[in-house]
Amino acid sequence: MVGGMTGSFARGLAAGAAGTVALNVVNHLDMARRGRPASSVPEDVVDALAARAGWTIPGSGRERAARRSALGALAGVANGVGVGVAASVVRSLGVRFPAPLGAVLAGAASNAVTTGTVAGLGVDDPRTWSAADWTADVVPHLAYGAAVQAVLEAVPTPRERATPRIPARAGLVLRSGLLGLAAGSRSSLGFAAPVLTAPSTRGAVGRTSPVKKVFAAAGVLVEVVADKQPGIPPRTEPAVLVSRLFAGAEGAWRLALRDRANGAFPVAAGVAGTLAGSFGGLAWRRWAGERMPDTRAALLEDGVALALAALACLPGRNRRPLLAVVPA
Repeated sequence: MVGGMTGSFARGLAAGAAGTVALNVVNHLDMARRGRPASSVPEDVVDALAARAGWTIPGSGRERAARRSALGALAGVANGVGVGVAASVVRSLGVRFPAPLGAVLAGAASNAVTTGTVAGLGVDDPRTWSAADWTADVVPHLAYGAAVQAVLEAVPTPRERATPRIPARAGLVLRSGLLGLAAGSRSSLGFAAPVLTAPSTRGAVGRTSPVKKVFAAAGVLVEVVADKQPGIPPRTEPAVLVSRLFAGAEGAWRLALRDRANGAFPVAAGVAGTLAGSFGGLAWRRWAGERMPDTRAALLEDGVALALAALACLPGRNRRPLLAVVPA
């Protein structure tokens, strides 16, 4: 396991570095073609981060400007390398997207980190950007994603060679979507449902210890009780929603792991289901809140979420793998 993660990390560093070079090349080609200056956003982000940390960038004049430029460039490198490592680890864990889709997702992830940071710090508002601004931002990130994906596919890790994945069946993708719906209502089910229904057969893929099952059940119970309390933040708030999306993705990945299947499409279905479950569950609570006590509406939602999780996770729980593969 340690060796596999080390291989994923090293490949991710290489993929992130290649992607960062590709992004910078495309960006500078656009600057040369259009005669536009370099963006000041990286330096503005550095200023905003320094202000929030209560730190003053030392120096003045050209010296301070050079430090701001260097720190902005280093932040971009950190973004590129970090997303590359994350993409490599995800692929090593069995979520292996087709090349075009993987390239788009890697580029979108890097772009989301950049625009999210810019918006979150109040440096700029991406909603006000023109089509030309978005093009200048998106195209280099697509080049980044293509380079990252090329490295990931060209350099399989020992773990990937030792654990081949079969294509995900339609039933698995459907069950992943159902689990996502459940996680949209009760996020703890994304982790807990696959764990609680994990196979108990010796040698089965995804076999889980009783201790982990106890903690998983406790997590569900805590959330069910907390959901009935006043002051709980809406499930569609950005931070809360992101955690739910991760829960839905993790649950779908666990289901794919049981089947020795590629987790790409199950994870995508899990995320989509979580989005639908989060907004749908909130709409239900608002609609039902005008017609019945909120506690009753919440209990009904609990029942639906548990039923969906059971439908998603119980089929095939004691299935033995057709081929036992021992990781290197």
